[in-house]
Amino acid sequence: MAFKIESSLLDACALAILSRGDTYGYEITQTMKSAIPISESTLYPVLRRLQKDNYCRTYDQPHQGRNRRYYTITEDGRKKLEDYRQQWYEYRTSIEQLLDAGQTPLLTTEGVTEA
Repeated sequence: MAFKIESSLLDACALAILSRGDTYGYEITQTMKSAIPISESTLYPVLRRLQKDNYCRTYDQPHQGRNRRYYTITEDGRKKLEDYRQQWYEYRTSIEQLLDAGQTPLLTTEGVTEA
C-alpha cells in the first residue's frame, strides 16, 4: 500500500471490528489484514491503547485448555467510533474531491466549468 496508515485509522478499524461483537486478537488481526497490511505486533499496542483509553475491555475465556483473551467495545468506544466515522467521511470526501478534480467538471456559482 502506498499510503501511510496512522494510529487513528488503526484505532478506528479495531473499534469497528469490535462493534460487531467480542473477539480475540488473532481474529481482529486477520479481519484487518483483509483490508490493510498489518501484523499482530502492530495490532496489540493498538488494543492496549484502546483499553487504556477505556474504549475496550478484555476478559479471558478457556479455549482448548488455555485462556484466550477477548476484547469487547465499551460505550465510550462506541462513541469514539462514531466520531471516527464522521471524521473519516469528511476526510474521504475531501480527498476524493482532490483526486477526482481533474476527472470531472467542477461546480461554480455560475454553473459547470472544466477542471
